Amino acid sequence: MSQAHAASPLAPPTAPPISVRDNWWVLVALALLVAAIVSHSLWFLNGLHVFAGLLWTGTDLFMGFVLGPILGRVDPAARRAILLRLTPRMLFFMPTVSIVTTTAGWFLASDFGFLNVPFPQRWWIVAAFVIAGLLVVQGLGILLPTNLRIYFELRRDQPDIEKIRGMTRRYFGVIAFQGVLQVAIIAVMARMATGF
Repeated sequence: MSQAHAASPLAPPTAPPISVRDNWWVLVALALLVAAIVSHSLWFLNGLHVFAGLLWTGTDLFMGFVLGPILGRVDPAARRAILLRLTPRMLFFMPTVSIVTTTAGWFLASDFGFLNVPFPQRWWIVAAFVIAGLLVVQGLGILLPTNLRIYFELRRDQPDIEKIRGMTRRYFGVIAFQGVLQVAIIAVMARMATGF
């Protein structure tokens, strides 16, 4: 081991590339979504919606309330190594589960006739769409760009640790808020599923 690497606790670990080829499963998920929509099978579409929603909600809750606080307490070298491997996966995972969940949810609402219910019951549909919209906008407009910024900063020979710490803190804060929104949308969905 060279002196430079031995002296620096932040010697750059090997960073996996952001690779579409390594995330081939995205195409499988999108193909399942298309198949569920064109099949007109409520069972298939609902199952896909619930499964993708579980993945999305579980990941938000885990990242925001479990992994985030843990990463805030580990040494910078360990945090860097974890984030360098986690970020390329999350860049594909979170957009995919959010797209599958919300798209399947829209088609389910249409198939169940929820888009045509009168007020005041329609407020539940409005609430679901507002919450889903907030989740998607935060995910694609805040979390995805922050993921990229953290990843590219971590790949530098001398990353700005304070900058990464600040971005990571905000990132996990947004994810924790997404977890709260996920619980809220589950409550709205449960209300819709059991009748207005």
